[in-house]
Amino acid sequence: MNDIAVFSGNSNPALAKKICEYLQIPLGGAKITSFSDGEIQIEIHDNVRLRDVFVLQSTCCPVNDNLIELLLMIDAFKRSSASRITAVIPYYGYSRQDKKVAPRVPISAKVVANLLTVSGANRVITMDLHAGQIQGFFDIPVDNLFAAPVILDYIRKNFVSQNLTIISPDAGGVERARAFAKRLNADLAIVDKRRLKPNEAKAMAVIGDVRNKVAIILDDMADTAGTLTQAVSVLIKEGAQEVHAYCSHPVLSGPAIRRIKESHLKSLIVTDTIPLNQEAAAIDKIKVLTIAELVGEAILRSHKGDSITSLFV
Repeated sequence: MNDIAVFSGNSNPALAKKICEYLQIPLGGAKITSFSDGEIQIEIHDNVRLRDVFVLQSTCCPVNDNLIELLLMIDAFKRSSASRITAVIPYYGYSRQDKKVAPRVPISAKVVANLLTVSGANRVITMDLHAGQIQGFFDIPVDNLFAAPVILDYIRKNFVSQNLTIISPDAGGVERARAFAKRLNADLAIVDKRRLKPNEAKAMAVIGDVRNKVAIILDDMADTAGTLTQAVSVLIKEGAQEVHAYCSHPVLSGPAIRRIKESHLKSLIVTDTIPLNQEAAAIDKIKVLTIAELVGEAILRSHKGDSITSLFV
């Protein structure tokens, strides 16, 4: 496939390598350095003229550096006459700021969408957007993949004979949890949550029966793990036999690792949309599933012009 090229920023080189192994192509050469004041400099080593270029970059911590890297790489490919540029963003930073929640605040997810479009991206491939309507912020095609096939496969293999209940940690995640419960023929429950301020939430009660059940909390991301660990406490209090959690994006910032260690959570299953830091990787409770084949197949089908509908489970 000489007409396709995959490049990676600094945010997730391990995932990029796995994707290229799946595609059986080498990872493109790019040099990313910084001036002494922190200004980022990009230099592409490979010829990309008239090639279909895919740039992989999760806009995770450090969010702003990774975002600027992505924008500058896209611009470099545009000025190098690439035939098409696709931004592959396994984790879309700023996705939680998708609407006005108070007077005089930005819709940051829309600003990022504008930046990607203006910089020269022709298409975006992302995964488990925090809010599906973010796709509408773009004037270019967006493929929002789901980690569901990977997570469902793991649950079926490891909880085949268990009495399962799928848990939504808040009202916003009910649709996702319901879809999983239906495919697993499991029960559904909801944790009633009231958010006090950013990164702080108070779990209040459980809607549904979890007594003597294996509860599986399903969410799109775990950031400070406040919502997650409070949900675990409430579920255990309501009689759950054990509690596991699954999320696509292991942001795991601030006190997240301490909270997970101290909680009754049996396991936290995440994907490699964001690489784990050393502290998180050292915890036995956390297991990482790769989405490399899923993203790689989406890249391949996008390049060939094939449908990716079957990747959505």
